[in-house]
Amino acid sequence: MTLDLHLSRVRTGVSAMGQDCNYQLGRRGLPVHSQGESQTDSKVMDNITVRQGENVFLRCAQGDIVTHTAWLNRSSILYAGEDKWSVDPRVSLVTLNQEEFTIKIEDVDMTDEGPYICAVQTSSRPRTTSVHILVQVPPTIINLSKDLVVNEGSNVTLMCQASGKPEPSLTWKLLSPSVDLVSEDEYLDIPSISRQRAGTYECTAINDIATDVQTVEITVNYAPSVSEGRDVGVTLGQRGVLECEVDAVPKADFEWYRDDRRIFNGLDGMEIEDAGQLSKLTFLNISEADYGNYTCIAINKLGSSNASFVLYGPGAVQDGNSGSMGTHVHTYTCLLLVILLPFLLKF
Repeated sequence: MTLDLHLSRVRTGVSAMGQDCNYQLGRRGLPVHSQGESQTDSKVMDNITVRQGENVFLRCAQGDIVTHTAWLNRSSILYAGEDKWSVDPRVSLVTLNQEEFTIKIEDVDMTDEGPYICAVQTSSRPRTTSVHILVQVPPTIINLSKDLVVNEGSNVTLMCQASGKPEPSLTWKLLSPSVDLVSEDEYLDIPSISRQRAGTYECTAINDIATDVQTVEITVNYAPSVSEGRDVGVTLGQRGVLECEVDAVPKADFEWYRDDRRIFNGLDGMEIEDAGQLSKLTFLNISEADYGNYTCIAINKLGSSNASFVLYGPGAVQDGNSGSMGTHVHTYTCLLLVILLPFLLKF
C-alpha cells in the first residue's frame, strides 16, 4: 500500500489498519501522552488545550521500518516526510528520524483548532493516530456603550459584549461613587437615573484564561440648587463678601442683583468672582449705601435657583433666617421704659 493511497483513505474517513503509534503532543515543547497503551492500528488521543499565541509541537513516534510518514490537518497535508506541503509559514519540521516525526505550529490561532492525524506506513501495514486541538482565547470586549450625558430621570441601558473561548462571563458595577449597583449580564438597566448614579461604570469580561476590563462614564444633568443665603454684617470702610454656593450639572452661570438692579463686575466698588460651584460678591470698601438686600441667581439649561442675602452694618439686628433687618433693640428699650415710668414719676 502506498502513502498516497493511505492518505486518501484518511481523507475519506476510513480508518487505516496498522500497528500502535506512540504519539505525543505538547505545548511549548512539553509532550502530552495518551492514556493507556492501546495496541490498535487507529488511535484517538485526548483533546489537547492550548492558548492562543502559544506554540504547539506535534510528535509521532515512528518505530519499525517506516517507508512513508505524514502529518495532516483535516484533509490537508502539512508534511509528507521532509516535504512541506503546507503554505503556512508558521508550520515547520522539527525532527524526522527513525524514532520520531515532529512538526511545530507557531503562534496558534483559532483557525488551527481541529483534528490532526499522524499517518505512518511501515514495511508491514499502515497505522494512524489522531488528536483534536482546542484553542483557548482570552476575553476581549468588542462592543461597549459610549460615554453618556443624560438628564436626571432618564432611563439608561449600558451594553457590554465580549468574545473569547471559553465564553467569558460579564459583570457591571459602579466604581465612583461606590454604590451597590451591579449586574451579571451584558446589559445594565438604570431606570429613572438620579444624580447619585452618575460616575464610572466598569464592565469586566473573564474566562479561564484572562480578564478584560473597560469603563463607561455617565454624566447626569440636573437643574441648579442654591444653598440658603447667609447674611453678613460688616463695619463701614471694611471689606465684605457675600458667598453663593450652588449644586448643578452642567456648571451654572451666576447673576447678582441689588433689589431689582443687576450688579456687574468692577462697578460701584464691587467685584464678582466665579469659581466652579461658588460665586463671591466682594465689597472693597463698605459704605452706608451698600447696606441692603442682595440676590444670587444660578442658571443652567435645565433651570435656575436663587438665594437672598442681607448686608448690614453695626447695630442692625438680623431677623432670624428671613434675611430682613429688625429693630429688636429699640423695641426692648421702649418696653422697659413703659414698665418703669410709673415708678419714676413717684419720685
